[in-house]
Amino acid sequence: MSSKRPLPRGRFIPAIFAIADIALVNLLFAFVCAMFPTFAANGARELGVIVNLSLVPELWWGWRRGLHRALQLDVVARQALSDVALHALFFLAFIAVLGIDMPVRALAVFYAMMFGGLLCLRLLSRGLLKIYRRHGRGYARVVIVGANPTGERLAAELGRDAGFGYRMLGFFDDACPAGFSGHYVGTIEQLADFMRRERVHQVFYCRSTDGSGRHAAEVLRTADDVGADFLFVPQLSRYVQRGMELATVGSMTVMGVRPNPLKSLLNRGVKRAFDLVVSSAFLCVYPLIYVPVAIAIKMSSRGPVYFRQERTGYHGRTFSCLKFRTMRSSADADTRQATAGDPRVTRIGSFLRRTSIDELPQFINVWRGDMSIVGPRPHMLKHTDDYSKQIDRYMARHAVKPGITGWAQVTGFRGPTDELWKMERRVEADVWYIEHWTLLLDVKIMIRTVINALRGESNAV
Repeated sequence: MSSKRPLPRGRFIPAIFAIADIALVNLLFAFVCAMFPTFAANGARELGVIVNLSLVPELWWGWRRGLHRALQLDVVARQALSDVALHALFFLAFIAVLGIDMPVRALAVFYAMMFGGLLCLRLLSRGLLKIYRRHGRGYARVVIVGANPTGERLAAELGRDAGFGYRMLGFFDDACPAGFSGHYVGTIEQLADFMRRERVHQVFYCRSTDGSGRHAAEVLRTADDVGADFLFVPQLSRYVQRGMELATVGSMTVMGVRPNPLKSLLNRGVKRAFDLVVSSAFLCVYPLIYVPVAIAIKMSSRGPVYFRQERTGYHGRTFSCLKFRTMRSSADADTRQATAGDPRVTRIGSFLRRTSIDELPQFINVWRGDMSIVGPRPHMLKHTDDYSKQIDRYMARHAVKPGITGWAQVTGFRGPTDELWKMERRVEADVWYIEHWTLLLDVKIMIRTVINALRGESNAV
């Protein structure tokens, strides 16, 4: 049996993307030359050569970096920005050495267009790639060593979106534990033959290493023999999701936990400024929404237009959360969560919930400073009291201001939490958001929220 690396289908995709980058940059350069004749007067042909030579480090770095299988706006934007900066560094160095005088305005336009063009091109190309993978092409064949909760969580992440392009072949371990829900294939001793026969591309090691590390060494040796990638997955709680940084102490490899981004005063200031700008702009047109909704609510049932409920906010402080009233008034409104088919929900209330219009008054809470546009959803005081005793790190979700929408809501954990595991997954998503915050992630969540609202939320009740 050949030990040659089992190349996945779609192995020419990085080359296609590189050609697309080269074509785009040359097209933009030609456009800038047409816009600024003095730009081309310095020798369009020579400058064109320099533009393409400056692409070499960018393309090399992109090849080393590889393709992210998840389409993340913030990741794509950071990569596009770093590629533009790398190109500019080499381009400016070339023209400085050659003594070519370049108009600053033309350079600014060129690199602004280059960033915007690369960002749009890569979002489009990565989106098409996800569609390509969803049709069973360009996938990576993977196995997991470790039939345990960590392995199950990893399998769930790998299979969360077919567009990631992972084909999960099964689990390997010393034995299949009782109650294990994954597809158990065999023992670690059977792994080598299976990987050769099935042409496995990646093996994830999710077991705790023993004192000798014998099993990990065997799996690594097997991966090397068949030309597969070996990826070690540390045994961490699902609530420990912060980015980890590898470092060395002598010959030892250690991992350090990155600090939460929103502990930075600058990041909190950026997020608050963004909230003020967006909420102020929205509140300028809010009356156009308020008037027809208020009339519909008043006609549907007796009671106020707004429903006010005390909820847990930033650092556990209580605040009054605003919503358009979607239910008939009841004595248990502050303790009883809405459920599917809840008789208290009015006809107009059902529409407001399904489209998320009932949440729009919370832009007032954002403007006041009680909430943020994006963050963990604020819970009823009773929920906070109950779940803080049952779920690890539940109170960690209050380290940032609560949001109108959040990562949990756009990843499928919106709606009633009638079972404990649903709230556990919501808390897990909230903690992940806090530990991975970026402004671009907020924008991504807002866009996905709007898309979900236009489609109609199936979990909204």
